[in-house]
Order: sequence, then structure tokens, then C-alpha cells
Amino acid sequence: MIRSMTGFGKAELEVGNKKISIELKSLNSKQLDINTRIPALYREKDIEIRKIFSDTLIRGKIDFAIYVENLGDASTAKVNEAIVKDYYAQLSSVQKELGLPVTEAIMQSIMRLPETVKIVYEQLDESEWLMVRDKIIETIAELDKFRDQEGQALHVDMEANIAAIMELLSQVEPFEKQRIENIRSRIQESLKDLTLNGNVDHNRFEQELIYYLEKLDINEEKVRLTNHCKYFLETMDEPEPAGRKLGFIAQEIGREINTLGSKANESNIQRIVVQMKDNLEKIKEQVLNIL
Repeated sequence: MIRSMTGFGKAELEVGNKKISIELKSLNSKQLDINTRIPALYREKDIEIRKIFSDTLIRGKIDFAIYVENLGDASTAKVNEAIVKDYYAQLSSVQKELGLPVTEAIMQSIMRLPETVKIVYEQLDESEWLMVRDKIIETIAELDKFRDQEGQALHVDMEANIAAIMELLSQVEPFEKQRIENIRSRIQESLKDLTLNGNVDHNRFEQELIYYLEKLDINEEKVRLTNHCKYFLETMDEPEPAGRKLGFIAQEIGREINTLGSKANESNIQRIVVQMKDNLEKIKEQVLNIL
């Protein structure tokens, strides 16, 4: 069963005084393209996260993000007491020398100075990471479920377009015999218009006519087009990812339809070919989103 490259997954968990939200989005891409946005705390696990994605998601443009919300009173910003005391001693000394009073306003000035507040970076606890990792895997499973649902919709749509091409191909046959007769009559009429004083080798003419009509024969194209369409349907039901393979088969279907059109020499068949191309273009657009 085919699977779409489009998907979305989300999971949340609470660890201590933190609420952690995980989001995963996938769009179509020729290769696996991973973009991560994660807090500094989990940055050391970036390579491991990417390996998890490469082992499971195979292909697509992957956007992954971790958001952390602090639920408690704890803060990573701490007052750098040693620096503040040093600033206070220096400024107080200067104010006394200038004969200025030392007031509470001095503290407001000090807190605007560099390095009075420092950020204390939290160390990642391994047990916390294992919980986050489990949630990442859960998010991947949710995204895969989304991909399966989208894939089913694509399967139905492409199956309908292949069926439409096959139905249009069956409509070609009624025009084939008339097409040959029209070509034969047109050549004979053109020959009559020529002044050849009766010097026409009718046997040679028939041989040349048969050769010409064989060049315009479309039975081989019809057979190959039918086989390609059947192979396309079989490939959609394969368990392995088949996006690239379906793309190649669609190209082969396009070649046969184009050859059919170039050999047609009949307006009704040409109209049918145009409708086939319309269905094939829809298939090609859908194949671009298949894993």
C-alpha cells in the first residue's frame, strides 16, 4: 500500500516542573531533508534524533521542534552576587570621593551593567531524555498514521485515473479501421490528381501503401500502454515504498501516449490522447507526494 510523504504528529509530556511539546511535520521531497529546532538542553541529542528519523521516515522534508514551558518558579537566570558586590564597592567609593550620597538608586544602575545576571544551564538528565525519546517515537507513529491515511486517498485517486486511461484506450478501437480507410482513400485521391499518363505500377503502389500503413499501426503502443497501466496498479500494492518506481512507470505511460498521438492521424483519436494526457498529468502530480 502506498504512503504519502505528507504527515503531522504531536505529543506532550510533563517532566518535573516542565511541560515539553514535540511537533513533527513532513512534506514531499526527493531526499530526506531534516530540519530540527530544539532547546540547548537537548542539543547534544541532535545526532541521535536525526538517526531515528533517517531509520524510520525514509524520505521527505522533515520539520521537527521541541518546545519547553516552565511550570514552576525556578529560573535559569541568577544574580551574579560577586560581580554585583564588586560594582557596588567601586561605585560607592566613587560617590563618596565626589561627595555624593550613596542611595538605593545605585542598585538600579548596577543591575544594568554587564554580567550582573548569569544564565545557569541545566544538565540533561538521562531518564528525562529517555521519556522525551519515547515521545518522539510516539510522534513518528502518529505521523506515519497520517501518511497512511493520505496514501489511501492517493491510491483511490490514482487508481481512478489509470482506469480512465484504460477506458479511453478502449475508445480508440472504433476509430482505427476508419482511420486506415481514410488514409488509403486520401493517398489514392492524391495519386489520381497527379498527371502520370497511366504509368502507375499498382503492385508497387500497394506495397508502398502497406509499408506506410504499418508505420502508422498503433497496436504495439496499445499493448505496451495496457501493460504499463497494469504494472502501475500492481506496484501501488507493493509493501515497500514505491514513489520513485511509480514515477518511472508514469514516464513510460507518457511515452506510449505520446507515440499514440503522433501516429494517430485521426481527429477523434487525437482528442482521446489529449484526455489521456490530462489524466496522466494528475497521476504525475500525485506521484511526487508518494513515499
